[in-house]
Amino acid sequence: MRKKLFIKTYGCQMNVYDSDRMAAMLARHGYQRVDSPEGADLVLLNTCHIREKAAEKVYSELGRLRRLREQRRREGGDMLLAVAGCVAQAEGEAMAERAPFVDIVVGPQAYHRLPELLARRGRGRSGIIDTSFPRESKFDELPREEGQSAVSAFLTVQEGCDKFCTFCVVPYTRGAEVSRPVADVLAEARDLVARGAREITLLGQNVNAYHGEGPQGREWGLGRLIRELAEIPGLLRIRYTTSYPSDMDAELIAAHGEVPQLMPFLHLPVQSGSDRVLRAMNRHHTADDYRRIVAALREARPDIALSSDFIVGFPGEREEDFAATLELVEEIGFAQAYSFKYSPRPGTPGAILPGQVRETVKAERLARLQELLDAQMRRFHAAQRGRELPVLFERPGRHPAQLLGRTPYMQSVHVEAPELRIGDLALVRITEAHAHSLAGTLVTRSM
Repeated sequence: MRKKLFIKTYGCQMNVYDSDRMAAMLARHGYQRVDSPEGADLVLLNTCHIREKAAEKVYSELGRLRRLREQRRREGGDMLLAVAGCVAQAEGEAMAERAPFVDIVVGPQAYHRLPELLARRGRGRSGIIDTSFPRESKFDELPREEGQSAVSAFLTVQEGCDKFCTFCVVPYTRGAEVSRPVADVLAEARDLVARGAREITLLGQNVNAYHGEGPQGREWGLGRLIRELAEIPGLLRIRYTTSYPSDMDAELIAAHGEVPQLMPFLHLPVQSGSDRVLRAMNRHHTADDYRRIVAALREARPDIALSSDFIVGFPGEREEDFAATLELVEEIGFAQAYSFKYSPRPGTPGAILPGQVRETVKAERLARLQELLDAQMRRFHAAQRGRELPVLFERPGRHPAQLLGRTPYMQSVHVEAPELRIGDLALVRITEAHAHSLAGTLVTRSM
């Protein structure tokens, strides 16, 4: 009789990818993934530590699950509770003290040890913690998902970070930068395409720092890898995220202009337009470096659209620093962006820097920045009206015969297309532009 597994995933696409791989591994040990914790034999929280109060949200969820487990036990059953991911890595022993009812705490680099940890729990051990960085790679142990792939699939090629931005916990929770061998990436990509994927998004904490071992032991960068992936029959689209500005090398920039499968939409976080703040953040680029990189990308691919990340109110940020950020945004122009108030992360250098900015000032600056970014996004959406764009259809829409797909620029598009199927790529004339999506009419049945 198969056991039931419920996974709740927080945060980034890499966590989604990891959750799928853990589910595939646990399926080999008798666990069937379900959509609700009610009735589950194992509940796994795959956590993220990037957002403010991330740990508190996890503890709150654990409190709810504890009550659910107690009810299950009163009914004669049981439920194991496991916490994985970056909060697990950051909290470690503290989680065992604060939530001693949690059965297993496992960090991002030890996911492949879950069957062993569950076996130890089955032998009566409790409060099991594995936040180590094992010598063996989890990618060598975690199986690929079986069955049908999504039309748009994720593929992790790089993990960890060596940059040590002063606001970020990733180097402490995910470890040093590690790149998967080229052969492993290509094998997984071919498998995804064979099972139905038409678009693959390459993932990494600093994905463009990729330096995987290629044939004859030669090191490949991300640009070279993308060119090889583009040779896979049936792979129509390639994307990658998240990038670091100083890792945008000439080969990767050239690929944007020379590889048709590489989509003209790039998420390239800058964080601030002030060099003084960027130095305090320990970013390895200046505002002008960012401008030069964007100029090179637009020379290679004139229709490229950009997304970015911004932090406002970093310790020591003055009004003139914030004004430099607004100036950079005005100059570059973004199709989409994520912006946040700075919030200290325990254990990071930024948390103890002098000059912490008042919350009221942060909120006021964030509102001004978001007003500008939202206006740019609306203009970008509006500019698509009347254009004919290739749309890859990913899932059904809300209405009969309606399909939902994405443009090369990651915009959602609703189309009445009863003659098309999920996975089709078709040319669509954009007729409407809304705040977060587009609508269009079919021009060609398929491409």
